[in-house]
Amino acid sequence: MTWHPTSRPEISRRRWLQTATVASLTTLLKGGSTARGAADPDVLAEQAARVAVVQKCAPSVVAIFGPGGGGGGSGVLITPDGFALTNFHVTSGAGDFMKCGLNNGELYDAVIVGIDPTGDVALIKLFGREDFPVATLGDSDQLAVGETCYAMGNPFLLATDFSPTVTYGIISGLHRYQGPAGTFLEYTDCIQVDASINPGNSGGPLFSAAGDLVGINGRGSFEKRGRVNSGAGYAISINQIKHFLDHLRGGLIVDHATLGAAVATKDDGSMVVTNILDSSEAFRRGLRVDDEIASFAGRPIRSVNQFKNILGIYPKGWKLPLVYRREGRKQEIFVRLRGLHRQSEMTLQPPERPAEEPKPGDKDQDKGRKPGAPKPPRPAGRGKPKPPEQYAKFLVEKPGFANFHFNQLEQERVLRGLAAWGDFKTPTGAWKLTAHAVAADLPAVFTLADELCGLILADGQQAFAQETNAEAKQGDEPPATGGLLLALHQLRWLLAKGPQAFSELYYAGSEPLDGNGPLVDVLATERFTARTRFLFDKQTGELIGFDTERDEDVDPCEVRFEGIAEFQGRKFPKLLIVRHADREYGRFELRAANWGDA
Repeated sequence: MTWHPTSRPEISRRRWLQTATVASLTTLLKGGSTARGAADPDVLAEQAARVAVVQKCAPSVVAIFGPGGGGGGSGVLITPDGFALTNFHVTSGAGDFMKCGLNNGELYDAVIVGIDPTGDVALIKLFGREDFPVATLGDSDQLAVGETCYAMGNPFLLATDFSPTVTYGIISGLHRYQGPAGTFLEYTDCIQVDASINPGNSGGPLFSAAGDLVGINGRGSFEKRGRVNSGAGYAISINQIKHFLDHLRGGLIVDHATLGAAVATKDDGSMVVTNILDSSEAFRRGLRVDDEIASFAGRPIRSVNQFKNILGIYPKGWKLPLVYRREGRKQEIFVRLRGLHRQSEMTLQPPERPAEEPKPGDKDQDKGRKPGAPKPPRPAGRGKPKPPEQYAKFLVEKPGFANFHFNQLEQERVLRGLAAWGDFKTPTGAWKLTAHAVAADLPAVFTLADELCGLILADGQQAFAQETNAEAKQGDEPPATGGLLLALHQLRWLLAKGPQAFSELYYAGSEPLDGNGPLVDVLATERFTARTRFLFDKQTGELIGFDTERDEDVDPCEVRFEGIAEFQGRKFPKLLIVRHADREYGRFELRAANWGDA
């Protein structure tokens, strides 16, 4: 059978290959042969390519089993030291410690790291190796409907030898919205596939035709009686997960974001604001009812579902660009997003189980085990399973965290970036920073002590003060800065007193710098009622600025650094850029410093 593209242009090469394959099989069944006694080489080449992709991807696929026999699911390794992605509803059923099998037949212990209950994602860490096989993270925004995809995992817990089951299909749809069903769990901007995703596939990888990880499988549309996939499965996009990955590595219970405003579609098709909280940052930046939303985070908005889709892929606390139109004029603002849920909801809400996972011992569960392969864990009795003794130290329980141990590790990593500035803890006196207010062309002297901070401008013509104790009012001093003196006090406290001096300090994941810059690590602190987000360059580890807010519903004082110089044996920024409510208050060029040495 020969392909003639000019004579039948309406038939694609792929359709022709399918037709040729059917013809070849028919000939073989009748006892005949294809034109030279062999299968079409193009068909064989495509088959070989699929086999190669599966062989490339299978080593990174994880079969997850709860140590108490409470079910299981799937996952995928993303770092050589053992971090793996799965579904939240898988880990919530398996517990804090679980068993994980790889297709080499080996069983490994694992511990929970971080969870995203809203987005149904969890991060776990496998123990026992530093050279785990890993999946390559792809770009889910580059997918197209009709592309080949592979779903791999442990459906019906059939992978008793830990070799993953593979289903093959196409991308059926992109940017799908799957709303909550009984809980607040929702799949936003997700990927729809026709590759079978069944109970047990939850948490497993969706691979592209090239073998890149483009999603985490979690939901499916099922027939009511058989719990068998009806042809529509849904995967959380890997690009959404990338936004949360640093939060998850920090052991957090992460929340998704809300704008603090509701939108609706008008008869003319425009998307307008129908309601807005006056305490939201969007309102403070100028957004009002009846304003038309043009784009958010760089993506155009044309429907309510599209708005929910885009908003739903970002974490609480991120600052992102929003473009709105009023009376024909466009305006761009940068808005820090509020949390979608209360903290109590994040810790008390029972998880939804989109695809009920079978339990060890179910029918067909033992089918296909290789001789000598270890059996999946069996029920060990009721109650919370005892963690493996050698790994118990890797779980630290703390309210508001999935596993505080991993947050401590991230804190230590980020705080190492301060070492390059020198030792600020040895001196005990007040800091005196002599600077020059650039725009005003005035001398400025900052005095930062334990319980009082001050600023003198123009040789005493202007003076500002801020008490910094538990009883003091957290004021906006100097006015229109958002509390610059309070903010500088937080910086001094971190450098001179250390992390233990704050009532709260934790690693808060990463965020784009000022809404459109590179990702930076965030160290969050609280002292009295002031909250600060210290920002560290992810590449160099250096502290590059910080934001201090006096109250959640008040714009923070934002301080950014430019240049580093040495003053009295210690390094410090040469230029402090101070902003408040997206307006620059001023720039202070440091000329001299006394760090409180005797």
